[in-house]
This record gives sequence, C-alpha cells and structure tokens, in this order.
Amino acid sequence: MQPTLFSSNHLTVSQLTFHIRKQLEGDPILQDVWVEGEISNLSRPNSGHIYFTLKDKNASLRCMMWKLDAARLRVNLQDGMAVEAHGKITVYEPQGSYQLAVNIIQPKGEGALYQEFLRLKAMLESEGLFDVERKRPVPELPHKIGIITSQTGAALRDMLNTLRRRLPLVQVILAPSPVQGVDAPPALVNALQSLNKQNPDVILLARGGGSIEDLWAFNDERVVRAVADSKTPIICGVGHETDFTLCDFAADLRAPTPTAAAELATQTTIDDLHDLLSTLYTRLFSSTVNLFAEQKAVLSALIARLRYASPERGIRADAQHLDELSRRALSALTHRIQLNAATVDGISKRLQSLNPEGILSRGYAIITRKEDGAVVSKVSQARGEMKVRVSDGEFEVKK
Repeated sequence: MQPTLFSSNHLTVSQLTFHIRKQLEGDPILQDVWVEGEISNLSRPNSGHIYFTLKDKNASLRCMMWKLDAARLRVNLQDGMAVEAHGKITVYEPQGSYQLAVNIIQPKGEGALYQEFLRLKAMLESEGLFDVERKRPVPELPHKIGIITSQTGAALRDMLNTLRRRLPLVQVILAPSPVQGVDAPPALVNALQSLNKQNPDVILLARGGGSIEDLWAFNDERVVRAVADSKTPIICGVGHETDFTLCDFAADLRAPTPTAAAELATQTTIDDLHDLLSTLYTRLFSSTVNLFAEQKAVLSALIARLRYASPERGIRADAQHLDELSRRALSALTHRIQLNAATVDGISKRLQSLNPEGILSRGYAIITRKEDGAVVSKVSQARGEMKVRVSDGEFEVKK
C-alpha cells in the first residue's frame, strides 16, 4: 500500500513526548501512588538527590528523590532493600523516559502498620483519650521521677546523665521493660501500674528511635490506655523528633527524644535552685535588716512614750516644780523678811525715840513713889520716899 503524503498525525519527538507527559502527569492515580519493589542501582550524587530503580521479578521502574525529601528520610537505603515508595509519575523528556518522583520511602510492610496506626488513632481519639482537657501539668520541681524503658538501652543512660546533671537531688525509680517485640506491650502496662503504686511525681516513658515496627509497642492499644489511665503525669519520649506514636497523644506531654523527656521533667534545675536560694537569702537578709530597723524605730517610739508617761518624769517634773516653788517661796520669804526687818527697824527707831530710857540719857529722870510705884508727874504727887531713875540706875529720895 502507498502511504498518504498528507497525513495529519505527523508529530515531532518533543511533541509526542510532551503529549505522553500530559497524559501521564494528568492522571490523578499516577500522581498519588504507592509502589512496592526492591531497590537496585542506588546512587547518591553530590547534589543530594537520590536515584535508584524499583524492580520486581517482571519489571523495573526508574525513581528519583529530590534533596529536600531525601533529607527527611528515616530509612538507610541499600540495594536489595524491599520498600514501599510514594510519589508521582513524571516524564524526563530529554531521554523520553518516565520515572517515579518519590517523596516518601518506608520499609515494606509499614504501609499496613500505618493504616492500623490511623485506625487506632481515630478510635481512641473518638473516645476522648487524646483530649487536651485530660492533660495534667508536669510538676516544676519533682522529688521522685519514675522511668520506664529498656534497662540496657542508651536511652536510659542518656536520661540518667541528664537528670544527674540538671537535678541531682531527685530520686529516680526505674521500672525496666522491653520496648519492642510481642512481650513489650504487657510488660509496659505492668511497669506503668507498678510505678503508679509508688506515687512518683512524674513518669518518663521512653526509648530510642527505630522503624515503625520497632516502635509499635507504643502504638499498642493496651499500652495507650494504660498511659491515659495513669494517675501520675507521663512524659512520652519515644524515638526521634520525627517519630510519633499513639502514646505521645495519650501522654500529658510529648518529648522529641528521651533526653528531652528528662529535660522537660526537670524544668527547675540545680542551678535554678542555687539562684533561687541566693535570691531568697538576699531577700531574707534585706527583710531582716529592714525589720530590725523598723522594730528599732518602733521600740524607740515606745521608749519615748514610756519615758513621757513614766512616773519618774512626773516626779522629776514635780521635783523641779517644787524647786521652783521653794525658790519662789524663799525669794518671797526673803523679801517678806526684808520688808518686816525694815518695818521692825522703823518701829525700833520709833520705839527708841519713845523709850523713856532714851529720854533719861538726855538728862531726864523718872520718879516713882516707893509705896505704890506710881509715877510722880506733878509736884502734888510727891510725898514720902520715892525712887529716881536715871540713865545709869536708881537712887532714893525723901520729901
């Protein structure tokens, strides 16, 4: 057959590749797809992107992962590893090939576990086990801390070192328990119940990081319910910062790591206590000095009032008043004596001027009759024997 020279289906390679790209990248199923397979041809160039092939026994699929998504990987990828990869189908036009642009990679089997995780989370959340109202405050200065973790794990050593460094005064009670495997859930429940009987101030439920299978004991319904039923506040520090378990939601506080859980349990450190003690000492010393000063002022005021109301003050005042009265009385008496002396002196001078003896000294005499002592003031009264008294004595006369 002769091909037509006027066919309308002539496309360039770029046009055809672009058309295929639109078809593949426009399919919603292919833009949100999980693919299972085995890793091969793993490559990590300096750009930070990851390139590999997913294959099974019948087919292979080229895959790539951008640097930002690769930085969030929790899985150490290796050739031959069976994984589940999530991403979208894209077309690399320069080579005319399609590939899976991966944003999540997890070991095979984690997908089913993750679905079970979501189912349990929804069920327990509907029962109110994760309600914020159930959360209790963690004490700022615990005296007794309970720890539930593996006795041989690095998480225990890290927590003990942190507690010893931040608050060496705290008492630590260890309830060792396996933290992964089929025996872990009942052992964790028993440890929680045992610690609650010892009344610690807070419980640290912790373990190091791992895969979802390694951490699954902390998603077990029995353990989650035991955490929610604990009468003691619980800090859950399971895995690394990006790991989340159902116990994180049921606990009163979530810590990104076991070490962080120990730090959250010791919000008040030994250094804080030293600073607080120093501050309290300064305040106590200042308050004591101020109190002494205030009491001294009060005591001085009371002493002043007591002295004012003291009988001694009255006695002294009366004594002073008596002295004043005595002085005034003496002054008045002296003045009176002086006045009386002047009066007496005047009277004395008057008496002296009227004293017959004074008259006698001037040559006069007093004549009295001897018989009756009558003064002879007239000649007619003179008779018989008489006495004549002069200034220096008496003598007798007779008429």
